[in-house]
Parts: sequence; C-alpha cells; structure tokens
Amino acid sequence: MTSFLAVFGIAFGAVLLVELPDKTLVATLVLSTRYRRRPVLLGVASAFAVQCVVAVTAGGLLRLLPHRLVEAFVAVLFAVGAFILFRETVGGADDADESVDPAASALSDRRIFGISFGVLFAAEWGDASQLATAGLVARYGEPVAVGIGSFLALVGVAVLAALLGRAILRKVPLNLIHQIAGALFTVFAIVAAVAAIRG
Repeated sequence: MTSFLAVFGIAFGAVLLVELPDKTLVATLVLSTRYRRRPVLLGVASAFAVQCVVAVTAGGLLRLLPHRLVEAFVAVLFAVGAFILFRETVGGADDADESVDPAASALSDRRIFGISFGVLFAAEWGDASQLATAGLVARYGEPVAVGIGSFLALVGVAVLAALLGRAILRKVPLNLIHQIAGALFTVFAIVAAVAAIRG
C-alpha cells in the first residue's frame, strides 16, 4: 500500500504538471493584472478548495461521464472565455503603466473575490486536474492526501501566475495580455472540440 506522503507527492506533481500550461495560469494571470491580487488569490483558492472537495467526493465517478459530453462542455467554456477576452481588447484602454485597471480599483474586495471565485470555479469543471484528482482517489483510496496535494498544486500555480502577472504587466500592455490569453483560450476550445468530435 502506498504511503500518505507518497500519494500526496503523486497528486501534487501530477496536478502541477497538468495546470502549469493550462487555463488556470492564464485566468489567474488575467485576473491579477486587472484586479487587486489579495482578493483574487482568496477567490481563486476558495474555488479550488470547492473543486477539490467535489473531485475527491466523486472519486472515480467523474471518469464514467461520456468523454464527448465533457469535451464539448469544455470547448464551449473556452470559446466563451476567448470571446470575453478578445472583447476586452477591443473595448478597453491600454494602460501599461498601471498594475490594476482603474475601474477595477473601485470594486470592493468582496466583489473581486466573487468574480475570481466564479471564473475559476466555472473554468475548472471537467478540467484535467479535477479528473486526475478523482482518478487518484479511486486508485489509491487516500482522499485526504490526494485532496491536499491537488489543492496545494492548484494554489501554487495561481500564486505563480499572480506574482508573474505584476512583473509581466510592467513590460507588456494589458491589451496584449488579453489577446494572448484569448488566443490560448481559442486553442483550448479547438482542442476540446476536436476531442469531442473524435469521441
């Protein structure tokens, strides 16, 4: 039987590798360049906590969902995200000198928390990290080790994105970040749509 620490390490490593090039990093980067960092990270971490509890509770059951349905849902989600990001670049001003959008600075921490929670909570449904978490629980039977490992990996990626977001914004215009994120979301949508079609 695999030890608690070994399962924790497996979950942490697997989710970290899945999420580093994934939408979690992109979404947190965009949120942290638009809003104040602290409520963004609290909202994102709370969304991850709920998603990890759902994945751990579901265990291996999430893997029984029809693959096409999950991929189609993910494709639509990414397509909507890409549309929103591209719309931001058309309608918004390009403020490279400011680390937080001036209009966003008027929002309360509670509102920013809610926006961040909502974006990541919706984006993580059916995500590879959620499926990996459920699969690892089913395989190893260690829900606490898997849940904690997955959660810490997700929060680690979010913190990395938030910290890099500030540094990147000093060098790169916000509109360009939105365009790059929109392009990545478009690629994610196409990949998920192709996976849904191939079934």
